[in-house]
Amino acid sequence: MTEAVLDIKQWGNNLGVRLPAAVAREAHLRVDQRVRVSVEGGHVRITPVGDAALTLEQRLARFDPARHGGESMASARIGAERW
Repeated sequence: MTEAVLDIKQWGNNLGVRLPAAVAREAHLRVDQRVRVSVEGGHVRITPVGDAALTLEQRLARFDPARHGGESMASARIGAERW
């Protein structure tokens, strides 16, 4: 179990806490991921909201060659591939 003691800070009219990388990693959280925040028995619970299954077109639209080392799908034959 990864644990951290954190300070709550003011963020506009809201309160905020920054999650340490080790906590986010163990909880499988990522940047821009949607989460549900709830209070159960006086404890704050953060639960990831499941993403809907993406179509192939949606996945390809999210592809970022800069993030993936410049790799891209071949659009022409390179070797002995059969198309």
